[in-house]
Amino acid sequence: MGMRLPRRRIKDTALVKPVLARAVVRKEAGVGRKVLDHAFAFAFRGLVYAQIWEDPEIDMEALDIQPDSRMVAIASGGCNVLSYLVANPAAITAVDLNTGHVALGKLKLASARHLPDHAHFRRFFAEADKPSNLAAYHAYVAPYLDEPTRRYWEGRDLTLRRRIGGFRKGIYKRGLLGGFIGMAHLLARIYRIDLKAILSAPTRDAQRAVFEAQLAPLFDRKFVRWLTDQPAALFGLGIPPAQFDALAGDQPMAQVLRRRLEKLACDFPVEDNYFAWQAFSRGYGRDTDASLPPYLQKANWDAVRARVDRVDVRHANLIDWLAQQPDASLDRFVLLDAQDWMTDTQLNALWAQITRTARPAARVLFRTAAEPSLLPGRVDQSVLDRWTYHAEASADYTQRDRSAIYGGVHLYERTA
Repeated sequence: MGMRLPRRRIKDTALVKPVLARAVVRKEAGVGRKVLDHAFAFAFRGLVYAQIWEDPEIDMEALDIQPDSRMVAIASGGCNVLSYLVANPAAITAVDLNTGHVALGKLKLASARHLPDHAHFRRFFAEADKPSNLAAYHAYVAPYLDEPTRRYWEGRDLTLRRRIGGFRKGIYKRGLLGGFIGMAHLLARIYRIDLKAILSAPTRDAQRAVFEAQLAPLFDRKFVRWLTDQPAALFGLGIPPAQFDALAGDQPMAQVLRRRLEKLACDFPVEDNYFAWQAFSRGYGRDTDASLPPYLQKANWDAVRARVDRVDVRHANLIDWLAQQPDASLDRFVLLDAQDWMTDTQLNALWAQITRTARPAARVLFRTAAEPSLLPGRVDQSVLDRWTYHAEASADYTQRDRSAIYGGVHLYERTA
């Protein structure tokens, strides 16, 4: 067993509040909006996503990763960063403002390096609710973690639970998103709806029948309509108030969420969509052929394990990190939905650094809550003129993204 460290707070936790506040709180917003922004920044200080909600197979197709690709990506839950290793890039830097995400990414890397085999790795991250995972952590992983990461996992969260205990009782039920999905299941049970029913539907037609009969009526409930119109109610999805406004547009939020859930429930066979399993069962499927992220699939184990040293996880602001990189040093940028949070000033600062550090034919991939790209009219046109927006391909990626929660998936390519 590895030696346990004293239970102290991670040293850089004190840095999270001001860094997140700068990223999230809108200076031009009214007092009420600023209060919501600060509340989101506080909620975002803990673990948000135990699993990332962007489809890595779409990402890898859009990015066209090559053996010489040098990538930077927002880390989030780390699933996609490790999955990109399947495509054999030269290097990936994963940055995130959230110390929980940084600690989770480092835990995944250390586990891929040091757990004995794929069976241990799958049990730890795919099942993630076995008592044997704690023994594996202490025996194989903990001795190789840096001090802040080990202190994070062996410390306690706001409910006084040891964080590493999540891998004994279900890590995907924890974090801000895990709590949100749990509350959605509780709300459904109150209305006598079994969200898991859709996972046993044998065909897509049967999935749609379950959705129309059981799930869709939930969004017509008066309380649900009221609740989903409260920006704070969607903090658990990692949606800050600024993104809430973009997502809702001029429609009731209940209708927007109904359409996104309909896509998740009906547009893809559930046996091939691990995002549906996470939403409707709060974890991955347990069958040997269950749908899993690429990094957890047995066929990819040897490649992922051999390439983990190519990943560098940093607790950093993306714009600040890019500003420290040489000109023309990167060619793949994965922004997730972070731009939905940004002001015009921040967007222009980001794209100035992306353009400076981009190699010829570099690609940028991001998602938005609303359907259209948010860059036109907000980022300086002289900068955008150096990039080509692949509108037709982006629409296709949006349609095929199995996570189903975003309005748009957008691909830009450096052409000037």
